[in-house]
Amino acid sequence: MTERTPRLGRLRRMVPEARSGRSGGTRAGRPVEARGGRPRRRGAQPKVVALGGGMGLSASLAALRRITGDLTAVVTVADDGGSSGRLRDELGVLPPGDLRKALAALCGDDDWGQTWSRVIQHRFQSQGDLHDHAVGNLLIVALWEQLGDHVQALDLVGKLLGAHGRVLPMSAVPLELQALVKGHDPEHPEAVDTVRGQATVALTPGEVQSVHLVPNDPPAVPEALAAVLDADWVVLGPGSWFSSVIPHLLVPELLDALTETKARKVLSLNLAPQPGETDGFSPQRHLEVLGRHAPKLALDVVLADEAAV
Repeated sequence: MTERTPRLGRLRRMVPEARSGRSGGTRAGRPVEARGGRPRRRGAQPKVVALGGGMGLSASLAALRRITGDLTAVVTVADDGGSSGRLRDELGVLPPGDLRKALAALCGDDDWGQTWSRVIQHRFQSQGDLHDHAVGNLLIVALWEQLGDHVQALDLVGKLLGAHGRVLPMSAVPLELQALVKGHDPEHPEAVDTVRGQATVALTPGEVQSVHLVPNDPPAVPEALAAVLDADWVVLGPGSWFSSVIPHLLVPELLDALTETKARKVLSLNLAPQPGETDGFSPQRHLEVLGRHAPKLALDVVLADEAAV
């Protein structure tokens, strides 16, 4: 492992069962084997961690919450567009938009859950400063300012919504996504330029070669690391490949946790290339990009549309 391993060692002491396996229940003297390869109590639901951002993560969470009650979303925090970008620029906070979408996806199907899902997704329409701000973004930022704790505030919003799971940011600092893009300027199709900002990267007309974060060694949220190390399953994707999926692999401590966890790791491929970001990408190309950014990360399952593979 890398020089960051001691930091993960300290975390594993906080989460001993992630290191040595949960003791769990037994039957006829034999432990019950979790799908992730570690013993767990018979009847316990699998611990699942889903990583991503935007609508791709929301789709995963909406499905996963129906099959497990022990679900954690770890969300990218590099968004710089729309309401999130405005709040980030004005207040210096984490962009709340993808966190809000994840919370909405975890709302239940009853009247309470569906009402709150609509409320936090509601956007104001006006000629003034509130135009296009999402109610959930303002609520999350208000609680961050009141409580001074990202995780505590998100847990409180989740409790208010009756969310079927937990939502965590992957880092406690706002991140800037930068990409090396070939042909970003259509007049110079062979030139490779540095493109800054998630919103710009997602819409570039050029071919993204690689992405990185600024700062390049951001601190991971400890609760997110603990969830990954303690999981039975970790799900990465679907979603915007360069702006929602790959960024998780660029947080060194989080990548170390993904490499060391005993959980089974699932990569969920997109049903179709994303216009502007992965035009012309085959499923194999998606995997090659993932491998270039995290060559030591081993996957157990790749989930793909059989008609596209």
